[in-house]
Amino acid sequence: MASVWITAFLLAGAVFGLATFRSRHLFSEGPSSPPGGDDGGAAARVLWVCIAATLWPVLVLSGLYSAWRRQLR
Repeated sequence: MASVWITAFLLAGAVFGLATFRSRHLFSEGPSSPPGGDDGGAAARVLWVCIAATLWPVLVLSGLYSAWRRQLR
């Protein structure tokens, strides 16, 4: 039963990673805007999906915080 929950958690994170790849800069303390015209390629997309698959709850919380901070400006 635990393997079902772990698989669901990782699949949800992978879907989150695929959906947020273009706006991944919002989940970090890096630049406030994405680099111009640099899509990053397949390796960057795979890395982002791997990161998001394991850390997506933290990324959701930091994304909400970033959205709240941008709204205050």
